[in-house]
Amino acid sequence: MSSSFHPFPGRVRNRSGRPSALEPPVAAAAFPRLMGALCALCLCGAPVPVHAQTTPQQADERTLEPVSVTASPDTPIGATDAASRGAVDTARIQARPALRPADVLEWVPGMVVTQHSGDGKANQYFLRGFNLDHGTDFATSVAGVPVNLPTHAHGHGYTDLNFLVPEWVERIEWRKGPYSALDGDFSAAGAADIRLRNQFARPIGQVTLGGNGYRRLLGAASPQIGDGRLLLGVEALANDGPWDVPQGARRTNLLARWSSGTAADGHDLTLMGYDARWTSTDQVPQRAIDAGTLGRFGSLDPTTGGDTSRWSLSGSWRRALDDGGRLEASAWMLRYRLNLFSNFTYALDRPDTGDQFEQADARTAYGLRVARTWRAAAGGLPSSTTVGVQARTDRIDVGLHDTQARERLATVRADRVDATQAGVFAEHTTFWSDHVRTVLGMRIDRQGNRVDASLPENGGRASATIASPKVALVLTPAPTLETFASIGRGFHSNDARGTTSRVDPRSGDPVTSVRPLVPALGYELGARWAPAREFVASVSAWSLSIDSELVFVGDAGTTEPSRASRRRGIELNARWMPRPWLAFDADLAISRARFVDDDPAGPFIPGSVGRVASLGASLVGLGDWSGGLRVRHVGPRPLIEDGTVESSPFTLADLRVAYRVAPRVDVLFDVFNLTDRRANDIEYYYRSRLAGEPVAGIDDRHLHPSEPRTVRLSLRVGF
Repeated sequence: MSSSFHPFPGRVRNRSGRPSALEPPVAAAAFPRLMGALCALCLCGAPVPVHAQTTPQQADERTLEPVSVTASPDTPIGATDAASRGAVDTARIQARPALRPADVLEWVPGMVVTQHSGDGKANQYFLRGFNLDHGTDFATSVAGVPVNLPTHAHGHGYTDLNFLVPEWVERIEWRKGPYSALDGDFSAAGAADIRLRNQFARPIGQVTLGGNGYRRLLGAASPQIGDGRLLLGVEALANDGPWDVPQGARRTNLLARWSSGTAADGHDLTLMGYDARWTSTDQVPQRAIDAGTLGRFGSLDPTTGGDTSRWSLSGSWRRALDDGGRLEASAWMLRYRLNLFSNFTYALDRPDTGDQFEQADARTAYGLRVARTWRAAAGGLPSSTTVGVQARTDRIDVGLHDTQARERLATVRADRVDATQAGVFAEHTTFWSDHVRTVLGMRIDRQGNRVDASLPENGGRASATIASPKVALVLTPAPTLETFASIGRGFHSNDARGTTSRVDPRSGDPVTSVRPLVPALGYELGARWAPAREFVASVSAWSLSIDSELVFVGDAGTTEPSRASRRRGIELNARWMPRPWLAFDADLAISRARFVDDDPAGPFIPGSVGRVASLGASLVGLGDWSGGLRVRHVGPRPLIEDGTVESSPFTLADLRVAYRVAPRVDVLFDVFNLTDRRANDIEYYYRSRLAGEPVAGIDDRHLHPSEPRTVRLSLRVGF
């Protein structure tokens, strides 16, 4: 059951009077101020909003508040069916500076977002012991459009969020594990739905300047059109970064969104456009840095990088029905293109021309989703039932080419793929009493692939069907305590090309085709405790097994199916507001990831992070000043299967301080990597070859450094 809709709010309201998730949040008020006080909190972390009362005039004057406040410290009792579900609204999102657009996903507790190439490429994601690479096993949608791209040129499930503008985001809802019948492909580790704002109270404009050639312009306005609002937005960004070879990143985002009605009874239509180009500095070998022949921010191929574009059109329609139920329908279309040039092994395979290669992807995709919810009280037991169907089709031209300085030398493979996914789902919630409810869910998904390959032996058709049952039990033994038990089956698909391949296109050696759909099985126990309005904490212990792991292959620059795996972990989250002007938050995620077979290579899953922690703090109610601080720690992870090589742990801090210089004018001061720590965003271990080295190459650690201390200054004006 969605965390944003509860069929019988009266049955989940706290007896202590604490509001349920359906009650409207109290209007925002002033947030932190006083930099000296913030400095005293340097061992804490990101801002956690605290709410207070404001008048309509104050709310209007504080439109798009740089650091704002919200209704409660976290998800209240009765709002979700698992301790590992939650949501964050626009006020909290604005409270935290974002180095890159995808950083908004770090609001998902335990999620780590990094980068191992240029700013135009999809980010690297880590969650629950997964190296999600560029998005595998975590399903993300924006304005109802799935972001994960199946059978992608660079990696199956590729999730590029560079088209997202954090100021346009209204709400992020997340779910971890395969326990929701509403989530299909790529959601074994979890899912996040990103919703966009419908309006701003007044037009706004913002200019941001920073070091290393960072420049950003942002504008948005939402005039009244008939009985609805038209939100228009534009972003233009340029950034060279700290790299020895300037990345010359250029990005443009456009938004046009018309909406009418409410979230429960209304409709909207959203057009988004994105275009970018960049030069990337890929990961470099540690041995070159140690020898002094290459700096940490240096490049071994100054022509890597890429260009991409994305256009989407989506619409949704929602109706509250006379019988107390609800009907929802949505549809979307997507046009996408990427040309990505990479070089991870330098001169190992082609000493004369270098190992640069191009991954090209051009696709048109479209999909729909329809769901109907009924409320009933058969036999005196209130219940809610949701039944729906969803489908998508991707028509893809995807290719791999050997290149030198972005010029094609040879085509390794070029394929045309039609990939279709269709699923039906149902979820039934029964409220047995004020203290007990159960959730039963089922999905049935069908995958169909047709591949027209440049090598005929690798073409053909493949299909599969999978059923995914889910069960959850929620007990509320006291008004301040809620406990959860969940079990669910999920799945991820495999690259369509892998389901029909029989011959390696480079070597000509025979290969074994992979299954179109791979099952996953998850278990979770959790609890949420809210002894007072000012404090809420949750804990969850979980386990997830997958029949075939999707892992990133560093020297090939793609994801490949691997061995079966099992992950286990525990997560702790807490939000505390000891005073109306002071708030803290803390998150800790510990996991253990292993392959389950007895392969001599070893049991460790490369890239699986075992420990993630974050701390946050904020001050409120100090006039025109505002600000917050966040500290994030990422533990070591194995880089090879036998566990003998690990990445280095790191701890980074980010700071935002803002000052209202006039009723509609804000100045924002953001600092990333506040303490200027020498950290690495990503590390891999594989074989590469530099000029003059043995023909067979050398196994080595390859890294992409985190950006050094980065400062940005913004001026935001409301008109």
